[in-house]
Amino acid sequence: MSQAEEFHNLDDETQGLARELAPGVTTRIFPGEHAMLSIVTIAPDAMGTLHDHPEEQWGVLLDGSAIRIQGGEEIAVKKGDFWRTPGGVPHTMKAGPEGCRVLDIFAPPREAYRKQGKGFG
Repeated sequence: MSQAEEFHNLDDETQGLARELAPGVTTRIFPGEHAMLSIVTIAPDAMGTLHDHPEEQWGVLLDGSAIRIQGGEEIAVKKGDFWRTPGGVPHTMKAGPEGCRVLDIFAPPREAYRKQGKGFG
C-alpha cells in the first residue's frame, strides 16, 4: 500500500466509513490496527444515544459547542476541549445551537465500526 493512502483530511466528507449514529448524528470512521479515529458531526441541538462500550475513548471538540454527558455528569465543552472516557462508562453528547464536530479516538478499535452502518454498534 502506498503511504499516500494513509493520509486523510478532517474536512473531506468523502473519506472514511460513513455511519449514522442517531438522527442528526453522523460519523466518518478511520480504522487502524490498534486505534480508530471517528469524526462525528452533530446537528444543532441534536443528541446522541446514551451508550457505553469496553474500548477506551478520547474526544476533542473541533468546532461548535456541546454538553458532554458522561458517568451521570453534564459538562459544557468548547472548541479545543478534550476528554477521556474509560471503557464501560455511559456517555453521549448534545450539540449546542450551532452544532458541533468531535474527533473521537478509540483504543482498541471498535469492531462494530469497521464497516458502514447505523447506530452506536
